[in-house]
Amino acid sequence: MASGSVITIGNFDGVHLGHQAILVKARQIADRHGVVVKALTFHPHPASVLRPGTEPGVLMGLQEKTKALRAFGADEVVALEPTKRLLSLDPQAFIQEVSDQHHPVAIVEGVNFRFGKDRRGGVDTLSSLAEAMRFEAHVVPQLEQALGDCVCVPVSSTLVRDLLASGRVADAALCLGRSHTLSGPVVEGGKRGRSIGFPTVNLDPEAVAGRAAVGVGVYAGWARLKSGASHAAAISVGFQPTFETHKLMVEAYLLGFDGDLYGQTVTIGFSRWLRDQQPFPNADALAGQLKHDVALTARWKSMGYLDPKPRAGAVSAKIAV
Repeated sequence: MASGSVITIGNFDGVHLGHQAILVKARQIADRHGVVVKALTFHPHPASVLRPGTEPGVLMGLQEKTKALRAFGADEVVALEPTKRLLSLDPQAFIQEVSDQHHPVAIVEGVNFRFGKDRRGGVDTLSSLAEAMRFEAHVVPQLEQALGDCVCVPVSSTLVRDLLASGRVADAALCLGRSHTLSGPVVEGGKRGRSIGFPTVNLDPEAVAGRAAVGVGVYAGWARLKSGASHAAAISVGFQPTFETHKLMVEAYLLGFDGDLYGQTVTIGFSRWLRDQQPFPNADALAGQLKHDVALTARWKSMGYLDPKPRAGAVSAKIAV
């Protein structure tokens, strides 16, 4: 393999369809030159240094992001620490430093790429620097996605976060190309679900702290166990209003599963919104609603809508030109 690389730089939070298009382009160029693809991703988010406390909840942890970036074409994933020194570099100095370290034959970015101090650099700046520094600059057009209501929107990590916060997990999945997931070890809850016939797995709240918020509500989705087995799941995100619990909990009832998962890591995927969280007058009324939630989840499963890859019918993504 020849020396050098094709690089792409960004936060890549969620590795959504737009990021995937960039990686596919980078892979094509790298294969043509016989070099590797390097994805340079900031970790943590630069806002944690520039404006501490304002950084967004992340769609993926670094380990998940690395796995996804590799799946879509990156040979190497380099975590860029957003130090004050690095973030203070002007656009030319930033690209020069990256070039000195990674020897790009090409840099591939999306049309909204910004870099350098105060985000002064853009794709026009990159093209000018490419000519001077002797690498190719490739700009991938904005990718748009038709959502469930057939409205076409530009895909971004911010959009995905907003959709999740609004409970629109099916639309978020269309933009991600897969269900949004949360993973963590299973911890003991109040065991109230077990007492009414619906035992749930409760994700450790510390494991999902700092993640992008999923709107409070009840969802149909799936759960993947450490063994690799998957089950349809009725998922609750909220504060258990019937029992006046004040800690945000993510818990799921796994259809067709009976066993103890305490301490094991479980991944929960969100596929469909079912209903708002609401208080019930007593445990019997709650049990009746949960029976309905589980039946509806089973129905979505039978229709093929609870798989990790979203089923969208005629809904599709396109590159905006």
